[in-house]
Amino acid sequence: MKYIEMIVGSFAAFLTFLAFSGYNILPIVFLIVLISSVYLFSGKAMTKGKNFVLSSKTINQNISFEDIGGQETAKNELSEALDFVKNSDEMKSLGIRPLKGILLNGPPGTGKTLLAKAAAQYTDSVFLSASGSEFVEMYVGVGAKRIRELFAQAKQSAKKQKKLSAVIFIDEMEVLGGKRGNNSHQEHEQTLNELLVQMDGISSNEEVKILIIAATNRVDMLDSALLRPGRFDRLVKVDLPDKKGRVHILKLHMKNKPISDDVSIEKIAKDSFGFSGAQLESVTNEAAIMAMRDGSKEINSDHFHNAIEKVMMGEKLDRVPNMEEKKRIAIHESGHALIGELMFPNSVASVNVASRSNALGYVRQTQQDDIYLYTHEYLKSRISVALAGVIAEEIILKSRSTGGSSDFKHASEMAKQIIYSGMSDLGIISSEDIPKDQVHNMISKILREIENETKEVLCKKKSYLEKMTELLLDKETLSGDEIRILINNQDSSQCA
Repeated sequence: MKYIEMIVGSFAAFLTFLAFSGYNILPIVFLIVLISSVYLFSGKAMTKGKNFVLSSKTINQNISFEDIGGQETAKNELSEALDFVKNSDEMKSLGIRPLKGILLNGPPGTGKTLLAKAAAQYTDSVFLSASGSEFVEMYVGVGAKRIRELFAQAKQSAKKQKKLSAVIFIDEMEVLGGKRGNNSHQEHEQTLNELLVQMDGISSNEEVKILIIAATNRVDMLDSALLRPGRFDRLVKVDLPDKKGRVHILKLHMKNKPISDDVSIEKIAKDSFGFSGAQLESVTNEAAIMAMRDGSKEINSDHFHNAIEKVMMGEKLDRVPNMEEKKRIAIHESGHALIGELMFPNSVASVNVASRSNALGYVRQTQQDDIYLYTHEYLKSRISVALAGVIAEEIILKSRSTGGSSDFKHASEMAKQIIYSGMSDLGIISSEDIPKDQVHNMISKILREIENETKEVLCKKKSYLEKMTELLLDKETLSGDEIRILINNQDSSQCA
C-alpha cells in the first residue's frame, strides 16, 4: 500500500510538472479516468463474489425432527432419503448411488427451512444456507462463480469442523432454477448451468459428501433439467398440517408459555383449520401478547380466540360505519351465520360486525375433520353460505349492496369446481375445450338454483335473522354457542 501511494504521488507530481511546462495533459487524465472506472466496476463485481462466501454462514442449530410438528409424512420421506447419506458405506455395498438433491415443495410457513436444518442435524452435517436471489446479478459469470464458491465453502467448512458431509440449503429455488427459454438471460442460464455441473460432480467417493436441499412453492416454474433423476432425486411435499399436526405444533409452541386450564388445544386446532405452522406460532405469540395487555399471568381461551381472529383477519380498525351501514352489515353476516349453521351444524365459531383489515364484518366457521374430497352436495352448501349474506339483505331491507362482491366471486369459483369435476348437467367435460359461454351459462344456472333454495330457507327463518341482527347490533360479537341457543329457542316466521 505504501509503494502504491508513492507511485501515485510521483505520477501526480509529474503531471503537474508537465502542465506547468505547457504540455496538454487532458488526454492523459482522460485515459487514467477511463482505466480507473473499468478497474472500479470489475473490482466491485469481484468483491461481491468474494463477500458471498461470508454471507452464506455455517449455522449450528440443534434442531431435530422431533422439534418440527405437523409434517410426519414429509419427515419420514426426508429421513429415509437422508439415510443414504448417513449410511453411505452400507448403500455403497448394495450398489446404490448417492442422492444428490432433495426438493421441498409447499406453501410458505410450512417448515421447509426447519426440515433442512433438521436434516443437517440428523446426518451430523455442516449446514449452509443461501437464497436463490443471492445468485442473481447483472454481471455475467458472477452467479456461476458464487455457485462454485458455495460448494467449495461447504467442503472447507466440513473439513474444518471434521465432519464427513455438508448440507447446502437453497431457498426460493424458482429464482435460481427457473425455466430456460425466451424470458431468461445469459447470466441466469450460466448460473443454472453451473449448478447442474456442480450437482453432476457430486460423488460418493469424495472426502466430503454434499447434499443439496432446495425449497420452493412453485415447482411448475423449475427447469426440467433440475428435476430429472440424478439431480433432485426426491420431491418431498411439505403441505399445510392437518388437525393432528396442528395439535402437535401448538403443543410445541405452548411449552414455554403459562397456559390456563380452560384452554383446549383440540379446540384451537379445530378453529385454526388451514393455518400453516408459522401462523400457528403467530397465534400462540399473539395470545401471549394479549394476556400481557390484560395484565394476566396466564393465557386463557379468550386470548387464543382473539389471536386466531387477528391472524386470520388482521387487527381491529378504528373506522366505524354509520348506524344504517352497521345494520346492513349485521343482517349480511347473520345470513351467512344462519345458513352456515343450518347446512353445517356446530360449524359456526363466531360472528362479528367489527371491522378488521378489508372486512366490515365476518363469520368464522370451523369443521370437525379436515376434508380432502368435496361432494356435489357439500359444494352446493358452501355456495349457499356464500350467497346467504346478500339474500338476507334483500329479504330484510328489500335491496342489495356491494358487500357481496367477494362472496359472488367465491361462489362462482365453487360453481366452476362443480362443472370441471363432472358434477353438472354438462357431464364429464374438458376444461380446455369447452366454450366459455357454455361454462358461463352453467355457472349462472347453478347459482340461480342455489339462490332460490337459499332464499326459501331464509324466508322461513326470517325471525332468526331479525333476532340475530338485533343481538349483533347490541353485542357486536356472537359466539357459535349463542347462535345455536338462538336457533333452538326462536320461533320461525315466514317472509311477508
